[in-house]
Amino acid sequence: MKKAYIIFPFLALLVFVGFWWNFHTEYEAKQQEKVRLERQVKIDKLRKEAQDRERAIKDAYAEQSRRKLAKEAKEIKDRADREARQAALEARNKSYRDRNKLENQVERLTGEIKVEKEAIAKLVEQNRKLVDEEKFLRTYVGMAEANSKNLSELIDEIGRADAARAAAAAAAAAAAKYKS
Repeated sequence: MKKAYIIFPFLALLVFVGFWWNFHTEYEAKQQEKVRLERQVKIDKLRKEAQDRERAIKDAYAEQSRRKLAKEAKEIKDRADREARQAALEARNKSYRDRNKLENQVERLTGEIKVEKEAIAKLVEQNRKLVDEEKFLRTYVGMAEANSKNLSELIDEIGRADAARAAAAAAAAAAAKYKS
């Protein structure tokens, strides 16, 4: 019986060691597999994070390039807008200057037109007076020529009448001499 105290615990120990050895070998393999899986998960996670970081860096560079291009395009557009605005201001100022110049020219020409119209009116009045005077002179000259002709005829008649009277007086004197 004393052997039973040793054999049964020894057998139980052998059964325990068998179970333990079987569990220990599988447990270590399971633990190693678990560690390997955890390590693989960490490595995959780190790779994914590295890929994500790399993608984020590429996206950041692409975004930075896009923003840089957008900024350059905006600067070019702003510069073009400023130049267009400046050109529009210069064109507006030029048009104001031209308008003022033309307004001054219109005022000057309007004044000159007024002066010239007054001069033309004076010339028209003077021309009308000269035409009236010419008409009067033509009429007067025609009347003077008619009077001159009438006077010449009258003088000729007077001369003939004087000649006829002188001839009649000479004939009367000759007849008085012949009768005497």
